[in-house]
Amino acid sequence: MMATISSVESGPRHFDPGDGAVEAVVVRFAGDSGDGMQLTGGQFTLSTALAGNDLATFPDFPAEIRAPQGTLFGVSAFQINFGSSEITTAGDAPDVLVAMNPAALKTNIHALKPGGLVIVDSGEFGKRNLEKAKYAEDPLEDGSLARWQVMAFDISALTLEAVKPFGLGNKEALRCKNMWTLGLALWMFDRARQPLVDWLKAKFAGNPVLAEANIAALNAGHAYGETAELAGPLRRLHIDPVPSEPGLYRTVTGAEAISLGLVTGCRLAGLPMFFGGYPITPASAILHHLVRMKEFGVTTFQAEDEIAAICAAIGASYAGQLGVTSSSGPGIALKGEAMGLAVMTELPLVIVNSQRGGPSTGLPTKTEQSDLYQAVYGRNGDAALPVIAARSPTDAFACAIEACRIAVQYMTPVILLTDGYIANASEPWKVPDPAAFAPFPVSFLEEPNGADGVLPYKRDARGVRPWIRPGTPGLMHRIGGIEKALDTGNIDYAPDVHQAQTDARKARIDGIAAAIPAQDLCLGEASGKLLVVGWGSTYGPIHQAVRRARKRGLAVSHAHVRHIWPLSANLGDVLAAFDHVLVPEMNTGQFKTVLRDRFLVDAVSLTKTSGQPFAIAELDDSIARFFDDVPGNEGGEVEVNETQLPGPEIEQP
Repeated sequence: MMATISSVESGPRHFDPGDGAVEAVVVRFAGDSGDGMQLTGGQFTLSTALAGNDLATFPDFPAEIRAPQGTLFGVSAFQINFGSSEITTAGDAPDVLVAMNPAALKTNIHALKPGGLVIVDSGEFGKRNLEKAKYAEDPLEDGSLARWQVMAFDISALTLEAVKPFGLGNKEALRCKNMWTLGLALWMFDRARQPLVDWLKAKFAGNPVLAEANIAALNAGHAYGETAELAGPLRRLHIDPVPSEPGLYRTVTGAEAISLGLVTGCRLAGLPMFFGGYPITPASAILHHLVRMKEFGVTTFQAEDEIAAICAAIGASYAGQLGVTSSSGPGIALKGEAMGLAVMTELPLVIVNSQRGGPSTGLPTKTEQSDLYQAVYGRNGDAALPVIAARSPTDAFACAIEACRIAVQYMTPVILLTDGYIANASEPWKVPDPAAFAPFPVSFLEEPNGADGVLPYKRDARGVRPWIRPGTPGLMHRIGGIEKALDTGNIDYAPDVHQAQTDARKARIDGIAAAIPAQDLCLGEASGKLLVVGWGSTYGPIHQAVRRARKRGLAVSHAHVRHIWPLSANLGDVLAAFDHVLVPEMNTGQFKTVLRDRFLVDAVSLTKTSGQPFAIAELDDSIARFFDDVPGNEGGEVEVNETQLPGPEIEQP
C-alpha cells in the first residue's frame, strides 16, 4: 500500500516511500505536557539536521505550567517541516501526526492532511482518558478517523517491555515512551540513532541505568519499525540532503540567535554587555542563554521586576557598558516609563520584545505581532526610537547586531521585535565568519568639548550627543528625565527649549533612515499588480505563497521590512510602483496603518490573531483575490465570505 504525503513547499504529490523522491514532509508530535514531546521534537530536529535536510520547526506549548494529565488544555505539540529543498515555514498541515493520548489526537487530528498518517498509542485510549478528552466513543473504533490512515499500537506496553530489565518503576518506565516513539520516527525517516545514543549517555551521565533504559526504548522503537514490516501505511522514507554551501552549520532557535547576536554586537562595539531581565514567556530563554556567556564580557541580572530590570540596564549604559533588557508585551508595558527616561537621557539601550498574544496575560505561549503600535508609539510624550523586526530565527542574529549598532552610534534605545514563533522555532544556520562583520567601535568623550567645560548635550552633525563615562577627570555632568537646556543639559522648562529639544530628538531618529539599507524585494519585479508587504515572522509563508503565485504567472512581488521605524527612505517609491499592496500580519492591521499614515498608500490588511502562524494556503487564497484571470475570480474582485476564512480576515481590495 502506498502512503500519500504531500510537500507543503511544492504542492501535494503521491510517492512510493522507497523511491527517495519526496521533497518535504511535515511531522507533528503531540502528547501530554509531561510526555516529553518538545524533547522528542528537539532530538528529531537534531537528527534531521545531521542528515543534511533543510528544516523549520514550530513548538506549540500549553499555557498552563502543568495542566491535569490527559486534558485537552494540557496538550503539547512540536511540528517540523524538513526536506531536500528550501524550507521557510514549519508547514501548513502535517503529513504525519504522532498522538500519544486521546487529548493529543482530538486537538490535532483536524490539522492533519486528508489521507495523512496518524500514529497513536492505543494503550492510552482507556475510558478515563477518553472522558478527559471529551470523547463519547473511542475514535479508534467508531469510524471517525476514516479520512486518515491510522496506525494504532500499544506504545506504553511496548515501552514497558523494552525497559523491564532495568528495574524501573512503572511511572519512571513510562517516561521512556517518548524515546520509543523517537526510535520509530528515526527508523521511519532513515535517521541515524548513534547521535541520540551519545546524547542520552551525556544527559544521564549521573544515572547510567536511566540512560540505558532510554537507549533501550529508543532501540526498541527503531526495531519495531525495522523488523515488523507492518502492512498498511507505515513505510521507511528517505529524503535527500538539501544542496548547501560548504561551511559550519548548526540548528539555532530565535532566542539563541538573538543572544549570540547581542554578544557579537557588543564585541563589534568594543563594549561589555549588561543584561537586566525578568522571567516572562517567551522571552526568558534569552536570559537563560546569556547566563552561559560570561566569558564574553556578559553580566546578567535577574531583577525583582520588569521596571528594575530596565532601570539597571540604563544605569549600566550610563556607566559605559551596553545595557540590554528583554520581555514580552506585558513587561514592555511596565518598562514604558523607563524607556522614556532612556530617550530623554539619550543613552544606548537594546530592548528585545518577544511578542505573544495579548492584551494582558492573553495567550502567553502563543505567537502574535500585536505589539507594533506599542513599539512605535507606546510611550508618553514624543519619544520616538528605532524599531527593528527579525523575520526568522537565523535573521534574529543579524538584527541583534543591527540593534546594537544603531543604539551606540545614535545614542538611543532601540526596540528589537521578535515573537513566540521566532523565539522558540529552530532552523539550520550557517555560522558566519566573524571577520565578515565591520566593527563599529565606540568613542567616549575624554576631554571637555566646550570653552567653559563639558557640554553633555552638544550634538554633532547627526544630532548625536557625546557618551561620557562617569568619573572621567574634568567631565563631571548630570543627565536625567527632566527637560534640559541645549548643550549644557541644565534643567530648563522654557517653551522654546522644549520645542528645540523635542525637534532635535525627533530629527536624530528620523536621520537614521539615511544609515539603513534601502528597501529591496525578496521576490518579483519592481512593479506590477500586487506587492505583498510583510514584517517579522510572516516572512516564510508570504515567501512561499508569492513563489507559488509567480509560478502560476501572477504579477506579484514580495517585500519584507526589517526597519519598522524609521522606515527605509525608498519604501514609499517601492509601494507606489504597484497597483495594490497587501499586508499580512498577526494583529488587526497595525503595520498597514503605519504604511497608510506614512505614505498615503491604500494598503489592504490580511489579519490573523489565532495564536498560530499564517498557513501558506491562507495567503494563496488572499493573493488570488487581486487577479481577474484566476478561475472563479473574473473581474478582479471576490466578495469575502468570512466563513471560508475562519482564521485570517481580509479587507475588500
